[in-house]
Formats: sequence, C-alpha cells, structure tokens
Amino acid sequence: MRTDSSPGTLPAREHLPAAPAGTPVLDVVIPVYNEEKDLQPCVRRLHEHLARTFPYAFRITIADNASTDTTPQVAARLAAELPEVTTFRLEQKGRGRALRAVWSASDAPVLAYMDVDLSTDLNALLPLVAPLISGHSDLAIGSRLARSSRVVRGPKREFISRAYNLILRGSLQARFTDAQCGFKAIRRDVAQVLLPLVEDTGWFFDTEMLVLAERAGLRIHEVPVDWVDDPDSTVHIVKTATDDLKGVWRVGRALATGSLPLDRLTRPFGDDPRDREIKDVPKGLARQLVGFCVVGGLSTLFYLLLYSGFRVFTGSQAANALALLVSAIANTAANRRLTFGVRGRGGAVRHQAQGLVVFGIGLALTSGSLAALGAATSDPAHSTELAVLIAANLAATVLRFLLFRAWVFPDRRDEQEPPAARVTPAPRPDHGPLPQRPAERRYAPYDTTRFRAGDVADRTWRDATVQLQPVRPTDTDPRNAR
Repeated sequence: MRTDSSPGTLPAREHLPAAPAGTPVLDVVIPVYNEEKDLQPCVRRLHEHLARTFPYAFRITIADNASTDTTPQVAARLAAELPEVTTFRLEQKGRGRALRAVWSASDAPVLAYMDVDLSTDLNALLPLVAPLISGHSDLAIGSRLARSSRVVRGPKREFISRAYNLILRGSLQARFTDAQCGFKAIRRDVAQVLLPLVEDTGWFFDTEMLVLAERAGLRIHEVPVDWVDDPDSTVHIVKTATDDLKGVWRVGRALATGSLPLDRLTRPFGDDPRDREIKDVPKGLARQLVGFCVVGGLSTLFYLLLYSGFRVFTGSQAANALALLVSAIANTAANRRLTFGVRGRGGAVRHQAQGLVVFGIGLALTSGSLAALGAATSDPAHSTELAVLIAANLAATVLRFLLFRAWVFPDRRDEQEPPAARVTPAPRPDHGPLPQRPAERRYAPYDTTRFRAGDVADRTWRDATVQLQPVRPTDTDPRNAR
C-alpha cells in the first residue's frame, strides 16, 4: 500500500546517454574542515590518477565547510592551477551538509566523494563508478568489511566499525556491509529524489542515505577496497558514535511508523522483474502468505497464553472471548504493517473495525467448537480444550487470510494510479560520438568513442525525475552544526 501520492518516478536504468563536450561525467567531492596540511597532496594525487586512468571527463570539487585555517586559500590556489578542480565554500560545519549542497548543484551524471586522507586506494575508483555509468546500479560504496578487502587499521577502529554495522543489521535490517567508508558514489538522477529525504547533516548522512535507498529497493553496488587507516584522523570517535546511534534511533522510528515517503523511490525502474505480469499468479501472494503465517503463529501463541491466564479467573467461553479479542487487535495491527505493507495511521480505525468483524467469525468458530466439546463431555481436560481450539483456529486462520486480502487490505494501487498518470521516460536520442580528450594526456585503453559526458543532467531524464528541493530547512539550524 502506498504512503505517498507524489507523482513521478525515476527513469529506467540505462547506460548514461551522451552529452555536450566539456560536461564532466564524474564529480568527485572532497569535504574538508581545517585540512590545510593534507588538502594539496590529496587533490594533486587524485587529479593525477584521474587524468591518467579515467576514460571520461571529470571534475574535483573541494567542499570547504567552515574551515578556520588556510584551507580556503589552499583550495583557491588548486582551483587556479588545475582546470578540473573547483572549490565550494559553506559557512556551516557538517560533512552531510557539504555533500548535499555540492551534489545538488552539480551537473555531472555521476557524483562521488572520498575523504581527504585518501585512505582508500584509488584503483577502486573506476570499479566504484562503472556500475553507475553502465546503468547496472544506483549507488556504489567501498567496503572495508568485504572478504577480499585488504585493510590496515588498529583493533579499536576495527571493533567500532564492525560493532556499528552489526547494530545497523540488527536494528534497521541493513544488508550492506560498510556504512562508514568514505568512498561512495550515486547517480545524479537518484540523488535528486533521495537527498531531500535525508535529514542528517553530519557523519550519519551516509548511513541514512544507504538505509533509505535499500528500503526503497534501489540497487547498491559494493566494491572491496584496499584501505590504510590514517593515524592523524581528526574524527572524534565518541561524539560521532553517539550521534550515529541517535540517527539509528530516529530512522528506525520513522521506518516503524511509516512516516517516510519511500514510495517516491520504491520500484522506480521499468526493468524491475517484480513489475512483470505473470498470468494467473496474484501479485505479492507468496510474500503475504509467509508474512501472514509468521504473524498467525505468533498470534496463536499469544492467544493461548492469554486464554490460559484468563481461564484461571473465569469460564472457558469468557476466557476464549477475551483472549481472542486482545489477540485479534494485535493480529490486525501486525498484519496491517508486516504482511500487507500498510504504513501510517490513515485508515487504521477502519481496518481495526473490519478486523473485529473477522474476529467475530473466528469467535463463532472457536465458541462453537467449545460448545460442541461441552456437549460431548461434561468436564473436558484443559489439554483437550486447547487441542480443540487449535483446530478451530486453523480453520479460522484460512478464512481470516482470505478476508484480509480481499476485503480489509485489498491492493488498490491500480485504482490509485491510472495509466495516464504514470510517467514514462522519453526515448534516449542518439547524440553521436564522443569528443576526444586533449591529445597530450595518456589513458588506459578504454573505448570511449560511443560515450559523451552527462546529457542525463540536462536532457532526457530531467522530465522523468521528481523535482524536489534538495536542501532541507534543517540545514540552517545551528543545532545541527558539528
């Protein structure tokens, strides 16, 4: 069930179309705060690596967020000396704030960032962005916890990193392996829709972006990296960990209550196999059956515990009615959220009222079974009562699922989205061959004759992408500054 009726979806994945000469394919952002010592060698090393190995036009953007040393002057000199380098100044701190501001203003179809210490080996940069250029993936991250990664760092940071990712897996059901590696990339059309949903402006920005993307069904590509810890890192581990845990709680609560409009991103691509029609197979039936069985099993245990407790103080009929009423309310709420995917509070009262009607049918079945048992024997054993109730509940469960699916939680998406309102991406035009890079530079033997940089930023996909304001009001809140 949808939680947001905002029109428009992302376009289908495809290889990035061609663009006018001079527009960069890749924009690598380096967020910095008081990095006057490391900034120049970092940028020069990155620039040399991209000029030597990257087959497309690129840009390096230095995102200076409120540095108080000579970092702005160093950045300005680099921008003056190297034509592919630009600088962007923010007057507030926060890595997430810097990334959102630069990514929102960039015209490159692929956006990336890396930490200024260059702890990640740069040979992983092309494998990071290649799946985004080809259309295979929507986001890409470097992973220090992949089996083939080679990492050099102390036991303290290793423990913190693995513990944090275990927390994400346990609390937010995250499936990606490394949320905090400062080496990530995203397609610009995806960023335009995803970034306005991300609230954090600091170090939790990465994690929140990945969790929302994963929950919305976007594809995240992971690249094993070679990574060497920077012993001079200025990151405050305790404060960062505290802020991250607060972010985990905030995002987890928002996901649990359904307050995030993830349907702006859910199943956005025309090549998604879940959108394929299969004759005579109802959509989502298998998943709903599994969810209903799990909820039903737990509800039955809950019901039996309640019945056993109420039976101590009252007769069998009254204990059955009370136990079934309480468990029915819990069952309806659990099936509403977990089995049929209904989020938010809209229609909750109506669903509970319909659930009570279904409860009445179950009450009739179980009460009738107890009445039949009482007619058969005047003093049935407690175990016999439970066995009869289990059998009656199994019959009521089948009927409950059919009524829930057809009456209480019907799938009305087709009614809510008439075909005329659905957005279809425009066909991609053929823009001809790519312009060649300057002859004096030497590159690895990649074939670039059929690709030109970044037309996605200004042509085909603009009409098919939801236009949202990328910067949230919270960006100006001084309480968010780090």
